[in-house]
Amino acid sequence: MVFASSKKTISLQGIVKSIHSNCSLLLPRRNIHLTYSNKTSHKNFVPPLDTFGRRHIGPSKEEQEYQLSTLGYKDFESFLNDVIPGNVRAKENSNKHFPSFDIDKSHTAPNYSESEVGELTENVANKNKLVKTLIGMGYYNVKVPPAIIRNVFENPEWYTQYTPYQTEISQGRLESMMNYQTMVTDLTGLSISNASLLDEATAAGEAMVMIMAGDRKKRKTFLVDSNIYPNTLSVLRTRARGFNIDVKVADISPEVITANEKDAFGILVQYPTADGSIFDYTHLASAAHSSNMHVVAVTDLLALTLMKTPGEWGADVAVGSTQRFGLPMGFGGPHAGFFACKDEFKRKLPGRLVGLSKDRLGNPAYRLALQTREQHIRREKATSNVCTAQALLANMSAFYAIYHGPEGLKHIASRIYSLTQVLKLALESAGYKISNKNHFFDTLTINVHCANSLIERALAHGYNLHKVSDTFVSLSLDESITSEDLRQLFSIFGIPSSPETFIENLNNGKSVNSVEELSVSVFPEELRRQTPYLQHIVFNRYHSETELMRYIRYLQSKDLSLAHAMIPLGSCTMKLNAASEMNPVSNPKFANIHPYAPKDQVQGYKYLINDLELMLTNLTGFDAASFQPNSGASGEYAGLSVIRAYQKYIGEGHRNICLIPVSAHGTNPASAAMAGLKVVPVKCLSNGNLDFDDLKAKAEKYSNDLAAFMVTYPSTFGIFEHGVKETLNIIHQNGGQVYFDGANMNAMVGLCKAGDLGADVCHFNLHKTFCIPHGGGGPGVGPICVKSHLADFLPSSPVVQCGGSKSIGSVSSSPYGSASILPISWAYMRMMGLDGLRDASKAALLNANYMAARLAPYYKLVYANENNRCAHEFILDAREFKASSGIEATDIAKRLQDYSFHAPTLSWPITNTLMVEPTESESMYEMDRFCDALISIRQEIREIEEGKQPKGNNLLTNAPHPQRDLVTEEWNRPYSRERAVYPLPILLERKFWPTVARIDDAYGDKNLFCTCAPMQ
Repeated sequence: MVFASSKKTISLQGIVKSIHSNCSLLLPRRNIHLTYSNKTSHKNFVPPLDTFGRRHIGPSKEEQEYQLSTLGYKDFESFLNDVIPGNVRAKENSNKHFPSFDIDKSHTAPNYSESEVGELTENVANKNKLVKTLIGMGYYNVKVPPAIIRNVFENPEWYTQYTPYQTEISQGRLESMMNYQTMVTDLTGLSISNASLLDEATAAGEAMVMIMAGDRKKRKTFLVDSNIYPNTLSVLRTRARGFNIDVKVADISPEVITANEKDAFGILVQYPTADGSIFDYTHLASAAHSSNMHVVAVTDLLALTLMKTPGEWGADVAVGSTQRFGLPMGFGGPHAGFFACKDEFKRKLPGRLVGLSKDRLGNPAYRLALQTREQHIRREKATSNVCTAQALLANMSAFYAIYHGPEGLKHIASRIYSLTQVLKLALESAGYKISNKNHFFDTLTINVHCANSLIERALAHGYNLHKVSDTFVSLSLDESITSEDLRQLFSIFGIPSSPETFIENLNNGKSVNSVEELSVSVFPEELRRQTPYLQHIVFNRYHSETELMRYIRYLQSKDLSLAHAMIPLGSCTMKLNAASEMNPVSNPKFANIHPYAPKDQVQGYKYLINDLELMLTNLTGFDAASFQPNSGASGEYAGLSVIRAYQKYIGEGHRNICLIPVSAHGTNPASAAMAGLKVVPVKCLSNGNLDFDDLKAKAEKYSNDLAAFMVTYPSTFGIFEHGVKETLNIIHQNGGQVYFDGANMNAMVGLCKAGDLGADVCHFNLHKTFCIPHGGGGPGVGPICVKSHLADFLPSSPVVQCGGSKSIGSVSSSPYGSASILPISWAYMRMMGLDGLRDASKAALLNANYMAARLAPYYKLVYANENNRCAHEFILDAREFKASSGIEATDIAKRLQDYSFHAPTLSWPITNTLMVEPTESESMYEMDRFCDALISIRQEIREIEEGKQPKGNNLLTNAPHPQRDLVTEEWNRPYSRERAVYPLPILLERKFWPTVARIDDAYGDKNLFCTCAPMQ
C-alpha cells in the first residue's frame, strides 16, 4: 500500500508490517534512521501553483524588505543576528524538507501544496477502517447535526475566537457557555457547573484534589469503586502521586466507608458503572456524609435524562464527558469534560465559570466570573493548573442540547435503553447470562464461552465489541443503532429469531412502530428521574434548522474573531488556522474512530502520529514525544512528572526543589506543585533578564535536592537572553533536570533547538505554534518531547499499549489526548516544510520588531535587548498614564474595541502593560491598521493630559461604546457620538461593534449567577 501525491510517493508497506508486529502504537525511536536528500528522480516541470507558505505568511517579500529597511537592515541575516544570540542559533543546513517517517527507506518528503496535502491526508485517512464500534467505555457513535458541523465546527467565526477575557466583544460564546453550564447543572441536579474541563478522567482528578484540599481533617485516602473505567483510575493514580493521596480501590459499601472514615476524605463511584450497571447510591452518599466524606459521581449526561440525578441521591460533585452530546469520537478527543458541584464549592471549583453581571448602562451582560477560580493564579499554592477549557466542544454540546431540546434528548435516551432492553431479553432467551441484568442504560456485560471467538465473529459482521475477559464481552448501544444493527447483533450472538419477530412476541404478537412503545422499555421506577430539566426557553425554541442557524449566527455576530481582525495577544500566538489544515478534522475516517479500536483499524492515525513525532523531534533536538497531554498546562505537569519518575528510578527520588523565575506564567509553579515539587522563585533583573547570580546561588544551595528548573525561552518578557546555555548547564551541574516551557516556540521554530540548548523535556502548544485553533478557549494540545533518558517514563494508557516502559501512568482520558485535531498541525508542518517554518519564525520576529518600532515614539517599550530588539512579542508600558491622565491599560484595551480590535494581553507579565504579538500571519496592512489605532488612542490620552478631556469621563474611561450607547436621548459627554464610535475614517467602512458597554466585574462576583434565568 502506498500513500501517493503528485509530488512524491511515500511507501508504507514497511511501517504497516512493523506495526502489526508491535503492540505499541508509537514505534520506538531507535527504529527510525534519518538521511537527508533533496534529490528527486525526475525534474518537475509543472510545479504546483497552490503552494502554502505564501498564503500563511502575511507580508510579501517586498513588504519584508521594507520592514527591514525601516529597522535599518539590508537583509534578514543581519536582523536575526541582532535578535538571537549567536550561540543560541541552530546550525542551518541545506535541508528544505523534513524527513518522512518510513521504515523501508529513509528520505525527505517535499513541502506539499494545499491540494497535494489534501490528497495525502485522504490517503492517510483511508488507512483507518470504519467499523461500527460498540466498545463504549466512555466513547460512543454520535449523530452530529449537520447544522452544527457547518455553522459551528467548520466556522472560523467560532473556532478562531480566543478565550473571552475581553467580555464586551465575547458575549456570543459567553451566552453559549452559560447555556452549557445550565445544561450540565440541570442534568446532574447540582447547583453550579464550570464552563468545561479537558476530559472526563482529568475532571475526576480535579474533583479528587478539590475535595482533599477542603478536608479539615487533612485526610489523604480517596476511596474509588472498583467498577470504574480503567483510564479514569489511571489518571486518578497519576494525579494522586503529587499530593501524596492514597487511592484505595474497593467494592464500596457503607461498611467500607465506615472502616475508612479516619483516613478517607471522599469516595468516587461511576454511575452507570463500567460494566453498565445502575445502582441507587443514596445509602452510600448518606454513609459518606455521616463520615464527613464527600462523594464524586462519574456520570453520563444522556443517561441522566432517564435516571435519578447525582444531586437527587446525594453526590457532592458530578463529572463526566459531553462526548455523546454531538461530539465525534475522534480517536479519543477532544471532548468537553464537565464538572458540576454543590454550591459550597463554587469558589473552589477548577476551571472557568461564566456568570451574569451588568454593564455600564445597567444592561445584563455575561463575563468570566470569580477570576481567581483559575487556580494557577495562586501559583505554587494552587491545587490545579487548569487555565483553559474545551470551549468549542462545550459550545457544540450546548447546541446539540438546544437543537434536540429536553424531549428530543429523552427520546434518544429512551430509544437506546429500549434497544438495550430488547437485546438483553433476546440474549437471555438464547441462554446467555448478563452480569448487569437488573438495571442498566446502554451497556450489557455478557458471559460467553470464548470472548476471542465472539470478538472475531463480530468483526466478520463489521462490529467492534469490548473484550472484558476470556469469558466476558460487553457492548454499548448508542443513538446510531438501526434495525439492521440489531439484526446483525442477533446473528453475531446466534439468537434464533429475527428482531422483528422477537419484538412482536414481546408485544403479545402485535407489531410496533417503535421499540419505545414496548412495556419493557419503561425505565425502572425506583431509578427513574423525577425532576424536570432544560426548561429554559433557549432549550425549547430552536428545534428547526432555520431557527438554530439563526441563533448560532446571532451569537457569533457578537464575538470578534480572526475572521474580523488580528488578535495581537502576547504569548497566545493567534495565527492563521488555514482551511487546508482544518479540512481533515471533518473526515469521518478521522472523526469516527474509537480510541480503543483494534490496531489494524487505526493504521492512518499510527502513521500520522509517528510522522508528527518525527517532525517535532527533528525540529527541536529531542528524541521521543507523547501527544497525550491535551493542554499546555497538562504538558507542563506531564513533563515534570516524567522528570520525577526518572529521578526516583535512578535513586534520586528525594529531589523535590523546582526553581522557577518570578516572571514565569502561573501554570509553571502550579504544575510544579501538582507534581509534588517545592517551588523556589528565581529573581529577574531590572532589564527583564534572569538573575544569573541568584539562579546559580540557589542551584548550588539546593544542589542535593534540586529536581528541576523551569525556563521559558524566549523569556516571558519577549527577549532572547544570552546566557541560556550557561544557565541550563548550571542546573545540570547541580543534579537537576531542565524543563523547557514551549509557550514562545513561535519565535524559535527552525532557528533554535531547545534540545540543543540543554533542555531535557519541553512541551509545545500545538494550538499556538502549530496552528490548531483556540476555539474560544479550547481545544488545545500540549505534547511533550524528551531526551532519550526520559523516554521510558512517558505517559501511557491502561487500555492501549503506548508510552514508556516505566511510565508515569495516564495524564488524560485517551491514549493520544486530542488525537482528531493532530492532522491540523501535521498538515501545517508538511505544507511548510523546514524552510517554510524558518521563514514563518523570521516573519514573526520581523513583524513584532516592525510594530514595536512604529509604536516606540508613542509608548515606552518595557524591555528590549542590547540592540533595542525584541523577539516575537513586545510589552507596551501604560503605567505612566495613571498619574498623568488617570488612564490604565484596561482603558486602552476597552478603547481598542471601539477601533474594532481585540486588545493585546493585558497586565501580564507586568501589571498595567500591554503585550503585543502579531505572529507571522498578519499582513502589513493589518499591522499598520492596529498601530494607527494605538497611535490615535495615545493622542486621546494626550488630550486628557493637556486638560482638553476630563479625567474619569472621556473616550477611554467610557469605552467601549456599543450601539445602544448612541441612542440615549441625553448625551452629556465631552466628546461627540461620532468620535466615540468612528475615531478613524476606515471605521466608517469596516466596523465591529461591541454589543454591551463596559462590564461591572465586582457586581458579577458579589451577585454570582451562573445558569440561564428561569423561563418566567
